[in-house]
Amino acid sequence: MNSPVLTIEEQSNIESGAWFSKLSQPLREAILSRAHVRRLADGAMLSSRGAQAETWSGVAKGAVRVSSVSLSGKEITLTYVEPGVWFGDISLFDNFPRTHDSYAHGETTLLVVRKPDFQELLAQFPELYEALLRLNCRRLRLMFDMIEDLNTRPLSARLAKQILLLARGYGVKQGDEIRIGLQLAQEDLAQLLGASRQRVNQELKGFERAGAVRIEPTRLVVLSREKLISLSER
Repeated sequence: MNSPVLTIEEQSNIESGAWFSKLSQPLREAILSRAHVRRLADGAMLSSRGAQAETWSGVAKGAVRVSSVSLSGKEITLTYVEPGVWFGDISLFDNFPRTHDSYAHGETTLLVVRKPDFQELLAQFPELYEALLRLNCRRLRLMFDMIEDLNTRPLSARLAKQILLLARGYGVKQGDEIRIGLQLAQEDLAQLLGASRQRVNQELKGFERAGAVRIEPTRLVVLSREKLISLSER
């Protein structure tokens, strides 16, 4: 088996991914044997809206920023794909073009499977159909949750929930603190929440006064998960 060359950390991120780790060993090995490594500098474009889909990818290091452009021409960040997560399969199923732009956020390493190899995997492993169906059901549920939160929850609760999600995906535990490894400006965080930077800044300062987080340049440090959970449930 020709396995892609990854660092120990990158390999661990892939193998411990919540979705990938639940696949059967033969399927995991088959995916890895068909994948090649792609390393990208910060800001490098992966794909553009309207382009035909040619690959399926898993994030081994860094992150992928998925964005769109508003009617006024402003680029809006919709989500970040974290290490261990696979993406890009929807356009390979329906054969429609990519729906959004995607860029490397920080130095990023991907495992990339070409479309013909992806189709071969589906033909050889019916398990992959079921696994991807479950994955996309989860994505759909998360999307409905986000829509519901946007329409029913105050910004403070949505912000606390978003910080908890970032801490789960990118958190590095340091003693009693959790440092979020993903570098985000407050404008980026505001875009994820559909709010203004000024309002997000006000809420973050309130979280800091409450002892829930510490604000650092382009970083957030979680001081108390319990306080953030309480804020997210208000």
